[in-house]
Amino acid sequence: MLPATRTDVIFIGGRSGVGKTTVAAEFSRLLVLESIPHALIEGDNLDQAHPEPWRNGIDLAEQNLAAMWRNYQAAGYSRLIFTNTVSVLQMSALTAALGADVHAVGVLLTAGDSTAAQRLARREIGSGLEDALERSTAAAVKLHGDASAAVHRIPTDHRTVSDIAAEILSISGWTGRTASSALSDI
Repeated sequence: MLPATRTDVIFIGGRSGVGKTTVAAEFSRLLVLESIPHALIEGDNLDQAHPEPWRNGIDLAEQNLAAMWRNYQAAGYSRLIFTNTVSVLQMSALTAALGADVHAVGVLLTAGDSTAAQRLARREIGSGLEDALERSTAAAVKLHGDASAAVHRIPTDHRTVSDIAAEILSISGWTGRTASSALSDI
């Protein structure tokens, strides 16, 4: 592949338990079915350390994203799916990390407290469930209040993963067709 010049990125944000990782994986699968080259980066892993670098003013996530994206671009990729709880609040800094010519779209996945709690209970099997529930609730309030009106809000309660991913595919404009897949809930 030749290096790409413009970057198209979909930032997928939302509270813990909303289904960001699951939906991003399904969105990626739909793009594979359409033979659309893309990369998928789970942003939570870019600065996972203790103490948290961002608490000390270190923008390690942005630095790591910039380094990773340079490698993807050198390999010819121009489309990126990026997931992180607060990515839709940090689009300016994250977009800057991707380079000069970037077209970014923000998607905020939403879910009610009950739905998020059920999903987190399936995922958090250790001692961190109560803490995860508190952080998820606080994040939902912050995201709802602080996300730009330009960010697409997509509810995930009582919807299939394939339906949500197909909606993001439509928003992305990365293909003219919509695809459907197995009807499995997040």
